[in-house]
Amino acid sequence: MNQTIHCSVETCRHHSDRNTCRLDAIDVRPNCGCHSGKCDESMCGSYECGCHK
Repeated sequence: MNQTIHCSVETCRHHSDRNTCRLDAIDVRPNCGCHSGKCDESMCGSYECGCHK
């Protein structure tokens, strides 16, 4: 599969200047205790702080 992962989280270590993720795949995890049926129900579990680039 050849997919593109779009991402605008500039603080992530895997973020590229073209608003894409440099990882080949990401891990999406549910937020604990959230069953709202809205976009705040999940998040990217592959996030790593890019503050130490």
